[in-house]
Amino acid sequence: MFIPEDVQAEELGAEARQELRGLPKTLADEVARNLVMIGRTVDEDPELAYKYAKVALRLASRVAAVREAAGIAAYMAGAYAEALSELRAARRMTGSSEHWAVMADCERGLGRPERALQMAGADEVKELDKAAQIELRIVAAGARRDLDQLDAAVVTLQVPELNSASTNPWVARLRFAYADALAAVGRDDEARDWFGRAAEADTTGETGAAERVAELDGLDFTDALDPDAEDDEDENHIEDSAADAVADAEDASDEDEDFDGDDDRVEDDADDADDDAPEAVDAADAEAHSADEAEPVVDAKD
Repeated sequence: MFIPEDVQAEELGAEARQELRGLPKTLADEVARNLVMIGRTVDEDPELAYKYAKVALRLASRVAAVREAAGIAAYMAGAYAEALSELRAARRMTGSSEHWAVMADCERGLGRPERALQMAGADEVKELDKAAQIELRIVAAGARRDLDQLDAAVVTLQVPELNSASTNPWVARLRFAYADALAAVGRDDEARDWFGRAAEADTTGETGAAERVAELDGLDFTDALDPDAEDDEDENHIEDSAADAVADAEDASDEDEDFDGDDDRVEDDADDADDDAPEAVDAADAEAHSADEAEPVVDAKD
């Protein structure tokens, strides 16, 4: 795989570089540069990132940072079985459940939403930070929708964190997921309100909440950064201006002949989350646990 000359091993995080110290320096540098390329490309071109991950795996498959990076790259590329295997391997090496939500979403991607729900109720959840717990809750709601349990998906997301004043990205993601769940059950007015609140919290436009608000309002959303859209807009503006000019000319002609001759807000369901959501979620999770007892999750071998 081609790696640009400007990519240096020192760009890799200190913790990951520490893991590579047991390798010969030349090999460690090569692995590090591949890991840097994974980080550079995983968002824009996950398929390419996954290719770099495969190279890193061939070079140093016994390094936890490599297995972790390969798992994330595979997940982003939609290779869920490979992602699950790599993330499980990384977890065995480090003992960390940091990527528990991603692993649960891999189960969804493999068509096993019941297993995702089982993971959402596992003891490992207690080890996760707030962001990871919210991501896991979003995954659990998605699993409910996979099972056509649309109302349960709404209840799963009715948590006090919906009203958080935090600027962390998970706030926008939680609100967007909740709005999307509301839209799925036909509660469009409430959905629009929460899409709007998601857009307020989404400073990078990651969720696309603003577009959903426009969609619910019956508007066409134009991307200002899309040159084709701008060209179309300019062309339409020219056509509209020409039509206006013709109309003005006709009006002027008619005048000459005449002279010669003679935006409400809906109540916030999240306020009821403390009372209603826990029982509903617990009941839903209990049902999921019961369904999954016959088929527990088993770690894939390296």
